[in-house]
Formats: sequence, structure tokens, C-alpha cells
Amino acid sequence: MRGRWPSGPEYIGKLDGSDETKERLKVILDTLYGQARMLEACAQLDVGETRFHQLREKALQAALTAIEPRPAGRPSRTLPAAAEEIQALQRRVEELEQALHQAQVREEIALVLPQLHRTAGSGATRIAAEKKTRPRRVPIPKSR
Repeated sequence: MRGRWPSGPEYIGKLDGSDETKERLKVILDTLYGQARMLEACAQLDVGETRFHQLREKALQAALTAIEPRPAGRPSRTLPAAAEEIQALQRRVEELEQALHQAQVREEIALVLPQLHRTAGSGATRIAAEKKTRPRRVPIPKSR
């Protein structure tokens, strides 16, 4: 094999992070490579097995997420003008929805109370007209 030998756990020392975090990562990798047993790793980190499993899963998931393939090039950004236009359109949609709701309420009122919609004039005239046109009550005979 040509080239340099790959650096193993020593490479962790070159990474950014606290010494405690680097030690945790080394211990996690040692258990993955079979160089340390689970109970030894737990004792070394002073954590229980459940917590160790959580740490290992979180570290591996973060590594997987970091090396996930992405599309080439820079990610597209929404232009500030486009964002403002979107917000303006959203406000306009809300205004139109409110106006539609108001029109629907007016229509319902007109359907439920057509005599109020058709009758013109003051309130007193309308009430007097309603009194004149009301049918009389016919008494119901009592049965014996």
C-alpha cells in the first residue's frame, strides 16, 4: 500500500472541542472497533449503560447526518424582494378572505330576514305596517 498510514483515534485530538468530549468520542469508537468492552467504557466515562447507548447513538447519527450527500453547488436562497412580495400577497389573501366572510354573513342575514331587507323607511313606519298586516288570532274552542 502506498501513501501515509491512516491516523486512528489520534486524529480526534486535532478536532475542535473540549477534552472531555474528545475522550467520550474515543471511548465510543473503541467500543465500535472492539478494543474496549461496554462495561469498561461505562466505567471510564462514569455513565450507565443506557446513557452510553444514548451517547453512542447520538454521535453516530450526527456523523451520518454530516456525511449525507447533498446537491452540488450553493443552496438557493430566497431573495429578500421575493420574501416581501410573498408576505404582501399573504396579507392580501387574508384581507380577501375576511371580505368574503363578511359578504357571506350579509347574505345569510338577507336570506333569514328578507322583510327587513325589502322594507324601506323608518323603524316606526315599518313596525306600524307589520302590525296592520298581522293575521288575527282565532281562539281555539275548549273541548269538554
